Amino acid sequence: MDASSPPCLSFIGIVDFTENARWVFLTESVSDLLGYEPHELVGKPSLDLVHPDEFPSVKLLHYDTIRQDKAAVLAYLRLKHKDPYKGYVLCAISRTVAYNVLVGSVSFAAMGPKAMHNASTAQEVTIITPSATNFEFRRWGDPSPMPPSPISREGSVVSLESPLASNSPTTPSDTDSSSRKTESTSGSSASKTSRRGADPATTAITFDPLPKQSVRTALILDRFSMNCPIIYCSNDSFLSTTTVMGRSFFDFVAKKDETLVRSWMDAVKGWGVNERGQPSDGGFGFGKFSLWLHGRDSSDKQPESPPQRQRLGGRPMPGQVHAARSSHSAAPGSARPRVRARTSTSDQEMPVDAIFSAHSDGLMVILRHAA
Repeated sequence: MDASSPPCLSFIGIVDFTENARWVFLTESVSDLLGYEPHELVGKPSLDLVHPDEFPSVKLLHYDTIRQDKAAVLAYLRLKHKDPYKGYVLCAISRTVAYNVLVGSVSFAAMGPKAMHNASTAQEVTIITPSATNFEFRRWGDPSPMPPSPISREGSVVSLESPLASNSPTTPSDTDSSSRKTESTSGSSASKTSRRGADPATTAITFDPLPKQSVRTALILDRFSMNCPIIYCSNDSFLSTTTVMGRSFFDFVAKKDETLVRSWMDAVKGWGVNERGQPSDGGFGFGKFSLWLHGRDSSDKQPESPPQRQRLGGRPMPGQVHAARSSHSAAPGSARPRVRARTSTSDQEMPVDAIFSAHSDGLMVILRHAA
């Protein structure tokens, strides 16, 4: 492996809404990036890994991500490696609010087509580490592919205590308009705003209470299987956690949308491959489909009736007619599932907006009610 080119690996991480953003879940690839095993970090504050110079800015970023209910946003900052000789690693960190947790990924930040793709598909890019300014890449005038969820913005508001802020106090309406403007602008504009804003060291933030969040569910899937089994479900808002674990993701996609969603998954997997052909991160994809709430057997192919075995001349073999009659009379309930399948699907289907992303050891799907 070329020492000048760090591996394009990424791990999926989930943190809670506490001030120090404690780790709730991590995939195995965290050991490749930062040297830690998942069990060493679960329950520990993720902000403990942040470079001391960037800690105030990252803590404010964590708060703002939750308060503004952001999705598919990207930040560049430094995290501590377990090996002290490796110091701090420049990382690209994606974040999405999923109702009661923050889900996302962490990957090495290295210039190249992969970094450009990740930045161009994110809804917002924020630069914390000054040396990462070259990652501010965005297609000109791209609109937000998934506008913010229509939720109430009631709750705590950042109060700025610096002299500059005291001359022009922040109001809830100002905060809302600023939030909408940030999410609709380019990554470069968003990052400049974050650097030119109030000094995080003089910003008072309150995590209790936090504003109401929109309802989203995060699913983590096995990317190395055609059926993409579900290995983690963040909440029961749409699907029952105990029901989905280990089952194919496509069991919960309406049959009419299965082919389309499979094509999206193939595309995301294709993006999530580095120059060496290894699994890696691959930006964000956005789509809409119908979620099949109670699940189905997506691998079930209706078997065709076996051909009638006949003697020469077309007459049935002895006992064949009797067996056919017995099969109909002995299993009268066999037609019941078909009756249920023909009933209204309104209780089974729910249209959802989805964010798809690929990572070294998994796929992530964020679901919300379709706008």
